[in-house]
Amino acid sequence: MPAVDKLLLEEALQDSPQTRSLLSVFEEDAGTLTDHTNQLLQAMQRVYGAQNEMCLATQQLSRQLLAYEKQNFALGKGDEEVISTLHYFSKVVDELNVLHTELAKQLADTMVLPIIQFREKDLTEVSTLKDLFGLASNAVCLEHDLAMAKYSRLPKKKENEKVKTEVGKEVAAARRKQHLSSLQYYCALNALQYRKRMAMMEPMIGFAHGQINYFKKGAEMFSKSMDDFLSSVADMVRSIQVELEAEAEKMRVAQQELLSVDESVYTPDFDAAAPQVNRTLIQKAGYLNLRNKTGLVTTTWERLYFFTQGGNLMCQPRGAVAGGLIQDLDNCSVMAVDCEDRRYCFQITTPNGKSAIILQAESRKENDEWICAINNISRQIYLTDNPEAVAIKLNQTALQAVTPITSLGRKQESPCTSQNLTNSEMESARLIPNATVGVTDTEELIAPGTPIQFDIVLPATEFLDQNRGSRRVNPFGETEDGSFPEAEDSLLQQMFVVRFLGSMAVKTDSTTAVIYEAMRQVLAARAIHNIFRTTESHLVVTSQALRLIDPQTQVSRANFELTSVTQFAAHQENKRLVGFAVRDPESTGEESLSTYIFESNSEGEKICYAINLGKEITEVQKDPEALAKLMLSVPLTNDGKYVLLNDQQDDSDGGPSEHRGAESEA
Repeated sequence: MPAVDKLLLEEALQDSPQTRSLLSVFEEDAGTLTDHTNQLLQAMQRVYGAQNEMCLATQQLSRQLLAYEKQNFALGKGDEEVISTLHYFSKVVDELNVLHTELAKQLADTMVLPIIQFREKDLTEVSTLKDLFGLASNAVCLEHDLAMAKYSRLPKKKENEKVKTEVGKEVAAARRKQHLSSLQYYCALNALQYRKRMAMMEPMIGFAHGQINYFKKGAEMFSKSMDDFLSSVADMVRSIQVELEAEAEKMRVAQQELLSVDESVYTPDFDAAAPQVNRTLIQKAGYLNLRNKTGLVTTTWERLYFFTQGGNLMCQPRGAVAGGLIQDLDNCSVMAVDCEDRRYCFQITTPNGKSAIILQAESRKENDEWICAINNISRQIYLTDNPEAVAIKLNQTALQAVTPITSLGRKQESPCTSQNLTNSEMESARLIPNATVGVTDTEELIAPGTPIQFDIVLPATEFLDQNRGSRRVNPFGETEDGSFPEAEDSLLQQMFVVRFLGSMAVKTDSTTAVIYEAMRQVLAARAIHNIFRTTESHLVVTSQALRLIDPQTQVSRANFELTSVTQFAAHQENKRLVGFAVRDPESTGEESLSTYIFESNSEGEKICYAINLGKEITEVQKDPEALAKLMLSVPLTNDGKYVLLNDQQDDSDGGPSEHRGAESEA
């Protein structure tokens, strides 16, 4: 027997638009079945009525045949043979009338009655449950939406456990009501799929048996093969009955198990302390709150059902037939954000950084899994032949990459040995391919277990100590913008909006491969330790130094002498990644090598071009003729400074005025 379509009882709790859409298909099927059943019943009643009319007609025929004898025909002589013949015919008709009466009774019991019972019992029950489910669903959905609105508005900073518990109970109670009504309705619709097959075949079996019995008694007109066929049909009906009983028992047990679970499954964020996060997801679906701007300073939050489809983020409101495109996730960045004192918010930013959407999950686990899934999709893993295996392999590779630290003090205390990471899953960053230069062993570039610094390693005070002797320095490692007068005399001054990702010590600066390897390890470490946030800064390139400036306070965070920058490169695939290697003298007389990795709002090649131009200016400043040739080859501004190709106008489109205080992740 072919399989029967069923509604999954496990999806009754989530009540997703897909489940509602599938439910509408079952409801449409039930409505079509009701119309067909009514028409079928009319046809069967017509057959039954015709059979009853046949009984009355044959009875009247028999009486009329007997009445011929009683007629006073003026010319009735010699009618004795005719009368005896008519008597025999009357007897035959009476016998046929008995058969017709038995057939009519059998049709009433085995053909008309089952279809009437199916219509009055099963179809009426489904129709009643549909009305009750609609009323309960509307009331419970309103109650649930109000409860979820209360829960979503719970403050993050001033958390009240009593209020949170009460609101959580309200959400759980609403979901339980909806779950119970959904389970009853789903079970009835599932059972209807079996009963409709029985209801269509049982009446016809009764009709066929009645006709066969009628003709068998009148004459042997049906062969044994017909009996075998009807027997097989009867066996099939009995097998369906057995399947129905087994499925009904199975649904009853499943319903009891689903309703006997702990109340925590109805409570959002019940495992906030230690959620089990799957970091290898390549698709995700669930309800999220979408932040919408309704004015210059006012916003609203709308609870919608979101799901990923390929490289797209889709949204499907309740009642909609299909989902609509919200965001193309290819090469997008995602990060956790603080928004309007709401918990579990994250932001998805387009590759050009000019538009972003903010969403809120209902639990910490959902928040982390959404961030991981979007990060995996943004790297286009879904386009590979086996995306699940690729995601797991990337996680395992990143877990073995590095041991990061998050402060300068921990860098000094941590030994150069790798930590044992117990996580089997992680959210990996963009793939950083190994450089194709002639260094094949990464240990020759970076020592295994080298700590990674996620804040600025070299504060401005160290440069002041090295270059300004005993001049008093700011103990907080920051200097005012006017404390670097060399910027005013520099022939080159170019500003880029960047975000510092990390720095680490390296063993060599003889090749750009060390920068590519540092990029790979920094991004892998940030992914392993869920470090998504970075702070925006302004990188100013002059002909003397590279300066990192706070865009809001204009305080210099770090300063790198241009002569100490030995290597610089932009990533070959992710054009926004750029890094440079710095060689600094130490108090012991030796030199230390470090790499610094940044994410830029513009192409990293522009930063590399500016650094290269600055180094060229430094080299030719002592030679007036070479300097003059260089100035002729590069356009200048009105004040005599060098202008880069595709100058800052493109880079400033997403500048500090638009993204002030914004944070991003590579």
